[in-house]
Formats: sequence, C-alpha cells, structure tokens
Amino acid sequence: MEIKEYKCPSCGGAVRFDSSAQGMKCPYCDTEFEIAALEAYQKEIAVAEKDKFNFDGKGDIKKWDSDELNSLTQGSCPSCGAELLGDKNTAAMVCPNCGNSQIVLRRLSGFLKPDYVIPFKLDKKAATETLKNFYRGKKLLPNSFTDENRINSIQGVYLPFWLFNADAQGYVRYKGTRITCWSDAQFNYTKTDYFSIVRDGRLAFEKVPVDGSEKMDDSYMDAIEPFDYSGIKDFQTAFLSGYIAEKYDVDANKSKERAGSRIKATVETEFAKSVSGYNSVIKESSSVNVNNGKINYSLLPAWILNSKYKNKNYMFLMNGQTGRLAGKLPSDPGKEWKYRLLYTGILGVIFTVITQLLRILM
Repeated sequence: MEIKEYKCPSCGGAVRFDSSAQGMKCPYCDTEFEIAALEAYQKEIAVAEKDKFNFDGKGDIKKWDSDELNSLTQGSCPSCGAELLGDKNTAAMVCPNCGNSQIVLRRLSGFLKPDYVIPFKLDKKAATETLKNFYRGKKLLPNSFTDENRINSIQGVYLPFWLFNADAQGYVRYKGTRITCWSDAQFNYTKTDYFSIVRDGRLAFEKVPVDGSEKMDDSYMDAIEPFDYSGIKDFQTAFLSGYIAEKYDVDANKSKERAGSRIKATVETEFAKSVSGYNSVIKESSSVNVNNGKINYSLLPAWILNSKYKNKNYMFLMNGQTGRLAGKLPSDPGKEWKYRLLYTGILGVIFTVITQLLRILM
C-alpha cells in the first residue's frame, strides 16, 4: 500500500488533515492549506526534472586543405606546454600564458579547422593605450610599475572558443511570501501568506561562448566578454597573418557542462525578472532541458600584454574587438598603510563629531 505524505511548503513538516478546520494544517507552523492547492503543489514538485543538456549536433567538421597546411606552422611552449598556431611568416611567437618567447616550431597536426573567426579591430597601439588608462586612478599601484618599459611583451592572439546554439526549456519553482501587519488596542499582528510560484518557458540561445583553453584563466576569458557577433566571419587563414592562434586543449565534449551551466544561469535570471509583488522570494527548484544543440569552433581576438615587476609576471588580457581589458595589478605596501591610516583618522574624526553632537542634544 502506498502511503502519501504532504510536505508543508512553509517549513517542510508533514501536513495533516485538521478536522476542526476541515482542511490541511501543518502541526509545526500552524499554516493552513486548501486541499486542492496542496495537491497542485505536490504535482508541481513531481514535475521538476533533472537538467538535460543535449548538445549532440555539431557544425560540419572542416579539414585543412594542403595549401592551408603549407601556409601554417604550429608551435609548443617548452615552459607551460601551450600549443600555438601561426602563419608561415610568423618569425617569433610569445606564449600568451607564461610570456616565454622560445617557441618550438613544427608542422601543423591534429588541429580542427575553425568554423568562424572575429577579426582584430584594435591594433597594438590601442592595446598599449588601454593598459595605460587601466593604470590611471589606481591609488595603491606602485609608481614604478606604470613605466612604459615595464611592458616586456605584447602579442595579438586568437583564442579558442566553442560556440553553443540550443533551445532551452526551463522550469523554475519559487516560494514567495506576502506579509501583512496590523494592530489593535492590545496587540500587533503579522500575517504571512505563502505562495508557490512557477515559471515554465522556452528560450533560444545562439553562440554561447565557452573558452577552449585550459591554461588560460577562465576569469580572464569571461571578463573580456562579450564579443560583438555582428563582426563574425567564416574562417580563412588570411585572418591569422600577423597574429598567432592558441590551439584548444579543452575539446567540445568537455565544454558541454560549462555551456549548460551558463545557459541554466541565464534561464533562471530571465525567469526571476518576472517574479514580483512579494516580500520575499526563494528559489526552491529548477531544471533546464536543452535540445537541438549545435557546436561550432571559433577563434576570437585578444591582445595579451605581459609586464614584469619585482621578478613577477603580470598578464593583462584585452578583447581585440571591443577593448575590454582584464588583469591583476600589484599594490604598494607603503601606500596601503598610508591610506589605511588616513581613512582610520577620518572615521575617528567623524565618530568624535557625532559623539559631541549627541552629548549636546542630550
């Protein structure tokens, strides 16, 4: 025999039929429910499924023809093992991950031909100026770090990205509350109404980017997004002239999970925008079912600038199309203490003034 148990949406306790109220009542928090509403709530819980990310479809896998292969060279960094790609006129390569310039060149092999490329829109001069502007206003930055000769390498690099297209069916369930307060001559009253809120809908996604570089810091790669896809082109080897390209070391299959998590986060964000009019809203469950998934391989432009300071390498990554820049800066310990003491002194003065005013008012 199947024993059916109802869980209280408010506290999670077992809800029972209350004969005096002629309805369902939680013995733990005294919340009362209509039977029909509680049945509907239980069905909503049962509907929730686990996430399903079906990225089975791929773009047509392209192969290099003999002329393209003859015009390309492949290099590997002896320091960190990064794989790089350049044209036959590339005289020197600087590793975008560690700044090493000693790249071992060899014939191209084992590398998928990209479907798309976004060409560089900003040049080396623009990258240098953007970095200088990035320095400005950083009060804790060591003065010597901003010297121009600190930029010891700058390299235009096409970074590997997998682009995911998909249709997503999302289901999200929330618990919302509305609080009503009133009082009489004797007591103050607070009434809390609980609501089960469901959002169910479909969103289409196009070109969700997931970087294909394991060695490149994901936080850097995410920080230089978004790219403007209006500038995307079908790949041609001519776009590599004067630049290098990093070879992907995270394949499409390994990237599916991250693409799914980005899609799910977007679905939840968009659905949450439609939930309003409540004092509080808590997400209780969500599931996303992705279908018609298709994956394309692309190369997206970035400038990588490396700067040495006190024998430590600082790397900056700039979107070669939009100019968005990301990087970590050193701080001057002396300036840290200076501003710390300054702010402590200002807070002390403010506290003293407030204390004196309170004494006067009292």
